[in-house]
Amino acid sequence: MQVVGYDTGTPALLLSDGDAVEAVALDPGTDLAYVLGDRRCAGTVGADGHESCDAPEAPYCPQHRSTWVCAKCTGTCLKDEMDCFDDHAVYLAAFAPAAFKVGVTKERRLETRLREQGADRAAHLRTVENGRIAREIEAGIAESVGDSVRVATKVAGLGEAVDEAAWTDLRSEFDPVRTWVPEHGVALDERPVAETLASGRVRGTKGRVLILERAGTTYAVDLRDLVGHEVEAGTPERSLQSSLGAF
Repeated sequence: MQVVGYDTGTPALLLSDGDAVEAVALDPGTDLAYVLGDRRCAGTVGADGHESCDAPEAPYCPQHRSTWVCAKCTGTCLKDEMDCFDDHAVYLAAFAPAAFKVGVTKERRLETRLREQGADRAAHLRTVENGRIAREIEAGIAESVGDSVRVATKVAGLGEAVDEAAWTDLRSEFDPVRTWVPEHGVALDERPVAETLASGRVRGTKGRVLILERAGTTYAVDLRDLVGHEVEAGTPERSLQSSLGAF
């Protein structure tokens, strides 16, 4: 069995034993018990199931590594023909304690997108008629705000409060349509230990970060770090770093 992907919307971990794909729900209270083995390319997951790959590069080899060209767009379409004619929203996202980014998504997916990213605060700046215009606006704001926040930065901020003064100062520059606090369903009193494992009781997910509790310690797992690993049922025997609360 191999971890071949994950879903931040459901959320779920995607496993495959060859062709078929099984979605293992990551609902709070779920007990996971998988030992991680060797890691290799996760292949591809499509409508017809999973296409495996034996290449050693992980999580994806060059043949199965894909790039979403729209993520690189700054207003000049990189496709053969522009196809982003839906209404698009430009937004700001905050991640505790004080990491900020500007982003773009289809307006109908705005709240979903902010949850998928694990944002602690959100502000809808404006809606425009297509993706090209939205990307132009995003590129301009990104010069001062930035357009990405690393997962490691998000993990480092877990259990901390948002710098509300800094967030208020930033959003006040743009007169947003509305602001809100995305709901993730997981509350943390302290920062979890960053670790790569798939064993423990699920406390919840925040974007692509899985929060697991095991032996009195709470762990934060980047789901992407699991992709490509072979797994088998069981509890890992290797020693893990524990939080002070575990003693």
